Amino acid sequence: MQISSRFTMGVHILTCMAVLKDQMPMNSDTIAASVGTNRVIIRKLFGQLKEAGLITAQRGNNGGVALAKPVSDINLLEIYKAVDSIPDNTLFHFHENPSTLCPVGRNMHRVMDGRLEKAQKSLEDTLEGMSLSDVINDTEHWIALQEKEA
Repeated sequence: MQISSRFTMGVHILTCMAVLKDQMPMNSDTIAASVGTNRVIIRKLFGQLKEAGLITAQRGNNGGVALAKPVSDINLLEIYKAVDSIPDNTLFHFHENPSTLCPVGRNMHRVMDGRLEKAQKSLEDTLEGMSLSDVINDTEHWIALQEKEA
């Protein structure tokens, strides 16, 4: 199982917007360079983040993106749900055709479904308890350390 990189890209995008907003234009070219991906992918993520109410976007020469609310009001679960495109309660994909002729196969859903729901709930609760402001504070800490060493 692997959660798509869209989640970490979403966190990266919002962190750039908070940390670098006064240093460079906040557009798909700038952020794509930081993330290390194509600007088309960034634009798609912008659309998802905007739809979730996490950013605002303006087109044109003076356009760009901005955070729609304070970073302390954004948790990592919101970002995950905005960009990861995993429907609720489907983090784990269950194999589709366990044999009903086998005593293990016909009971595997009964045995595993609750456990998988519990694991997903644990992940979501953990992400919900993590604020984007914590990520930004840690990022600024590491930037300051690196500047001090240079």
